[in-house]
Amino acid sequence: MRLSRYFLPVLKENPAEAQIVSHRYMLRAGMIKQQAAGIYSWLPLGYRVLKRIEQIVHEEQIRAGHIPLLMPTLQPADLWRESGRYDDYGQEMLRIKDRHERDMLYGPTNEEMITDIFRAHVSSYKDLPLTLYHIQWKFRDEVRPRFGVMRGREFLMKDGYNFDVDRDAALHAYNRHMVSYLRTYERMGLTAIPMRAASGPIGGDNTHEFLVLANTGESEVFYDDRVTGLKLGQREIDYDDRAQVAGVCEEFTTLYARTDETHDGALFDQIPEEHRKVGRGIEVGQIFYFGTKYSESMGATVVTKDGSKVPVEMGSHGIGVSRLLGAIIEASHDDKGIIWPEGVTPFPVGLVNLKQGDAAADAACADLEKALLARGLEPLYDDRDERAGAKFATMDLIGLPWRITVGPRGLTNGVVELTSRRTGQSEEMTPEAAVARIAEIYAAHP
Repeated sequence: MRLSRYFLPVLKENPAEAQIVSHRYMLRAGMIKQQAAGIYSWLPLGYRVLKRIEQIVHEEQIRAGHIPLLMPTLQPADLWRESGRYDDYGQEMLRIKDRHERDMLYGPTNEEMITDIFRAHVSSYKDLPLTLYHIQWKFRDEVRPRFGVMRGREFLMKDGYNFDVDRDAALHAYNRHMVSYLRTYERMGLTAIPMRAASGPIGGDNTHEFLVLANTGESEVFYDDRVTGLKLGQREIDYDDRAQVAGVCEEFTTLYARTDETHDGALFDQIPEEHRKVGRGIEVGQIFYFGTKYSESMGATVVTKDGSKVPVEMGSHGIGVSRLLGAIIEASHDDKGIIWPEGVTPFPVGLVNLKQGDAAADAACADLEKALLARGLEPLYDDRDERAGAKFATMDLIGLPWRITVGPRGLTNGVVELTSRRTGQSEEMTPEAAVARIAEIYAAHP
């Protein structure tokens, strides 16, 4: 993509309404535009990151054996009356009427609708286990939407729902989601800690939130800092192996990590003092096991092997897809701008021409662009007739992990400059070597 043809409305000044880093940089980098309180248009750069995050979520859900579908944003109120949540949910729910005076709502979550789909089509234990999920826009009418996409009213969310014949199978589904979430966040360059949490209006006794440590987080968290060193890495996980999956969950949840809602001071004080930490965290996902809370009230039953009919065991599992952009920026930035991890960057590399119009520089950039595209790596090529400082400032602000700088002086020696956004370190090498290095880096970040 050539920047002269791209829509990137970069702002030079910090917007007055932006209180936290992620909101400030998303506005300045031309990623979003506010249309109403807590409601944003996603501009091209922001949309590319959003779709990249969405793709990673899809890939890891499918790897875990979960099946995608798509449910509507509007839901009939009668489903929520069946579950008993229509009046209990509160003013966050946007309640509306259609032209026939039927009560509708803009879905804040989908437990009722997915239960309705299940009960219409599944009646036997032979069709279980089953986990269905979708990535869809949600709406919750926050009293004070703030912090950009971190606490908006309209947001993109992955919500998944498992259906199992008994408690043991449902708890395996819970564990399976925990492991798939851990892998999802690691691919995005995040350390997201599973913390024992409260269930809120979703219900259920078993629930963990996944929190990214950041000073701007809304949740106070208490944790053993050794938990931040735990990684899945490249280990292979058999999601059908209950013992292996449970073992991974035990590994990541044995060390103390809780939100303020479930904090136990006595347990916390048992941690060695040098590892006892208090901080703030950004919630980026939550998993719930709630048993038969919805299946009993809505008549979602299955016939078991012995011929008896039982309410299906359920859980729900969410990832804040749009919220993740803000969380990643809060965790990965400096005073110049965003620093995207390779897994979610909108473009893998920026290509800067220091002397636009110079025949040799223009030709070298065109060749680099072609070579990168041949490797499946689309660069953002700054071909504008701007001074070098302005081009570097734009690249630093939008945060692409790597930059290739091309100028007449280097070309006379047959080299270009490859720069890491994270470390600021630069290295001169041939154009061919730069392309090979970038390809090698991204081969490790599928």
